[in-house]
Amino acid sequence: MCMEYSMSCECGSRRASFNFRDEIMPPEVISRLYCPDCSGEINIDSSSMIADNGWVIEYDMEIAEFASLKTPRLAGTSLTPETLFDEGLATWRGIYPGDHIDSALEREEIVRMAKTDPKGYIERIKSWGIERMERLRAEGWRKANEGQRV
Repeated sequence: MCMEYSMSCECGSRRASFNFRDEIMPPEVISRLYCPDCSGEINIDSSSMIADNGWVIEYDMEIAEFASLKTPRLAGTSLTPETLFDEGLATWRGIYPGDHIDSALEREEIVRMAKTDPKGYIERIKSWGIERMERLRAEGWRKANEGQRV
């Protein structure tokens, strides 16, 4: 089960939604969010922050350590921002901020084809996922590049 949470960036111009896999981490583990507009003004502290394509998430690592105590597989491990993000403990909902909205809209467009062109729909829905991930990988999104860290 995943808990979803949304917050505004520090400059207030954008929002991002987050998932917290298995509800191990509380939303308070994310202390600040910086969009590409406001992230240029900060120094990234790798002990508590992770950068992803211009966005920066700042984690409260004390809360993360405390929350990890209730999970045997995390007990005794040294948590890092990378662990929180890459393991889905406190990460984007989707591949990037707003991905869950954008991908639903893109799928809706393709699904409309099913009534008028079923064969075209099948071909398009198959290629859409692959093409989309290739595009997101090329754009530099961390989750699209899993296994190929950027």
